Amino acid sequence: MSGQPNTRLADLFGLAGWSKGELARLVNRQAAAMGHPQLATDTSRVRRWIDMGEIPRDPVPRVLAALFTERLGRVVTIEDLGLVRHGRAGKRQGDGSVDHPDGVPWAPERTAAVLTEFTGMDLMLNRRGLVGAGAALAAGSALNSAMHEWLHTDPALAADAPRTDHPLQADPAGFDRYEAAPIGWQEIEELERSVEVFRAWDAARGGGLQRKAVVGQLNEVGGMLSYRHPEPLQRRLWGVAANLAVLAGWMSHDIGLEPTAQKYFVIAAHAAREGGDRPRAGEALSRAARQMVHLGRPDDALDLMKLAKSGSGDEVLPRTKAMLCTIEAWAQASLGKGQAMRRTLGEAEELFVSDKGDVPPPSWMQMFDEADLHGMQALAYRTLAEHDPAAAVIAQRHAKQALELREAGRDRSKIFDHISLASACFIADDPEQADTYARLALTSMGTNSSHRTWDRLREMYRLTGHYSSYPKIQDLREEIKLALPRDSLKSAGGNSARA
Repeated sequence: MSGQPNTRLADLFGLAGWSKGELARLVNRQAAAMGHPQLATDTSRVRRWIDMGEIPRDPVPRVLAALFTERLGRVVTIEDLGLVRHGRAGKRQGDGSVDHPDGVPWAPERTAAVLTEFTGMDLMLNRRGLVGAGAALAAGSALNSAMHEWLHTDPALAADAPRTDHPLQADPAGFDRYEAAPIGWQEIEELERSVEVFRAWDAARGGGLQRKAVVGQLNEVGGMLSYRHPEPLQRRLWGVAANLAVLAGWMSHDIGLEPTAQKYFVIAAHAAREGGDRPRAGEALSRAARQMVHLGRPDDALDLMKLAKSGSGDEVLPRTKAMLCTIEAWAQASLGKGQAMRRTLGEAEELFVSDKGDVPPPSWMQMFDEADLHGMQALAYRTLAEHDPAAAVIAQRHAKQALELREAGRDRSKIFDHISLASACFIADDPEQADTYARLALTSMGTNSSHRTWDRLREMYRLTGHYSSYPKIQDLREEIKLALPRDSLKSAGGNSARA
């Protein structure tokens, strides 16, 4: 017992709206349902958890996590509740204590347990039809501060994998964890192939349709990681976990589950580091930075990019560095920093062409090709055009090059390219061409589950307002209204950096 209030638990308790007595009764009922009928909690114990910082014994933290997850409609973990015994629980930043948002970085032996707990809670939300979007994102600077020292130290590898009797190991009854068993090389290869299938589906159709399958697969891998495997196999299993966590995060971001997405990106960085793959950890954090730009928080994105670039280590390939530069440039563009953006994009181009291909790229970089380089350049220049309309012409050129180079199966990226191109044409005062490219985007929208395409379409709709007296543009505006969810155009005046 710390003697200090657990402010994390207190804040979530306030959001839930329970009385202390009501929460005590719910804990007893939920514990019985999870196979612990002997548990007897009362109001005074709940008061000690909240007001005195007492950390209850297992299984109470897991029971509380399940109750808060269902009540709030978003994933709430033991870390979120401030109920992990290592460190100082429940302290807010700025109160004289050291704290990390969402419990990061957690101890190495906690990574598999956190992964399993979080995915299990996420699956529970899916099963019960809850949305999981009602939490706040941690600021980029806060994540940077929390993870910098951790990411720059040597990772703990397979020897630190949690034992099956770990007191905080996830309970299948509580978190829907699959009954996993030790695996061999054939199973690892099958898991790696499944990642490629999920990745291709996401690129073609968006994140909505397969997200639950990815989360379920990641949950199963978390169970596998609770066993001790030979070190080379354990490293590859951590790599599978990192790849699946990035996909789960990207798919969550793609359908608007932003806090859930951020947590998966952090889990992915942890898993990659556990496997000794620092470049993968940096790329996972760059996804969180892209998310921040999309949400209109470019300053936070730049904070995260500093960490992603510095934490990637010396083994990062030039093409990976080029990809990181394009994200940084997009954040700079959204702040109107044209000179910095152009300099960063120039660096990206030089890095991209300097990659001779003599070292095969990792599987997670195979989606970043020349088409993606041009697509990100188009996005950066189109974003800058909101501050400097002259950039719209350059955005058009890169978008056209991206479209020419796009391979089959990259349907979502093509939609983004067409929207970038149409938006740049509107800014460049060319509504005729804008109408043509906008309609090309609309023809593919119906087969895609990406909410991010809706966000970009809303931004384009805002740009059509200047030409709403044109009959052709009037028709286009009506078609956009039909393509978007009902009432979604109310936010069309939002941040122009969305992508």
